[in-house]
Amino acid sequence: MIEKPLTPADVDFVTTLHGDDQVSFVVLMQPRGAQDILLRAIDDVALGEFDDAVREGEEPEGSRAEASAEQALAHTLAALRDAGAEATGKLVEHHPLDLLRSMVEETGADEVIVLTTPHFVEEFFHRDWASRARHKVGVPVLKLFSHAPDDPAQATEG
Repeated sequence: MIEKPLTPADVDFVTTLHGDDQVSFVVLMQPRGAQDILLRAIDDVALGEFDDAVREGEEPEGSRAEASAEQALAHTLAALRDAGAEATGKLVEHHPLDLLRSMVEETGADEVIVLTTPHFVEEFFHRDWASRARHKVGVPVLKLFSHAPDDPAQATEG
């Protein structure tokens, strides 16, 4: 489960987690929702990223974010395939944890990786995706923090 496109460092990290074993990924990406804009701004401030906190309202939200999320998902799937992994994916439209559970059951997944940026408020109250997934999916859930690209253009290179 991801919330933004994987950077080259993210791709390298997740594709080498299990050494030389062949891995496959089913990537679930949820478009940004307007409901958590305040939490994202608080997280940006806590991380000292004041410019990002100010710009939170400028990024597409909800249904307007779907095209951006589709592009990010396509970028991520291509990057994983280029690294030699099998990868499929889909956008999460509703009930992300139910979809995650059904994908684990359908694919026989060994584990779930939640690749995210720090969300201090949600993590403090155990409302982040990884904490919630641990109670829902029936397999180990690994929470990883995504690498921030050094160059903003890196996140959209294809």
